[in-house]
Amino acid sequence: MGKKDKKSKEEAYKNALQGKKIPILTLDNKWHQLFTQTKTMPEIKRLSDELNELLKKQGKLNTDIKGIRNLKKKLMDEIVTLRDEAIQTNHSDIEDKIDQHKKLIQDCNDKLDAYQDELLDLPTEIEQINFRLMVLSMEACYERIAVNEADIQEISEWISEVRIELKKKLIRKQEMEQDNHELYSYMHDIFGADVVDLFDLHMRLEKNDN
Repeated sequence: MGKKDKKSKEEAYKNALQGKKIPILTLDNKWHQLFTQTKTMPEIKRLSDELNELLKKQGKLNTDIKGIRNLKKKLMDEIVTLRDEAIQTNHSDIEDKIDQHKKLIQDCNDKLDAYQDELLDLPTEIEQINFRLMVLSMEACYERIAVNEADIQEISEWISEVRIELKKKLIRKQEMEQDNHELYSYMHDIFGADVVDLFDLHMRLEKNDN
């Protein structure tokens, strides 16, 4: 499939899925059962790894932002305490500490801005990779379904042929059993049970000798 056809197909999928929530596939246990326990397409493996990396990055940024905010709050609380102390003691070194805290708070603000800017782009990246992974997963599913259906059809035809052959064999078996019954009845009527029993014993012994 050419890039143009692939792109138009993805656009058609996007239109069909408009407004529908697509779960993050690599966080879905059912997806893992389908695509990690069997041989998967290299592209599915590559996209799933890329998606997991983006999710890890998002998680780390959220954790870092939370930590920086906590540090910033701690620094601001300490500045309030230091200012109260400076008023009471009039020590110049306390003002130096306040200035150091202010610089650290500015560093926190700069990092927060950078991390939040980075975090803003991630949901779109995650959504795009997840969508491409979904398309490939659907195609892989339908490919496996097609292979299975072909095998099912072949097996069904084999079962049908065997069933017909089995029916023929059963009819033949019943005919032979009926023939044996009629032969025994005939021999019993003509020669009697004693003679037939004697021949039965002789034939069994002869069969065992062979």
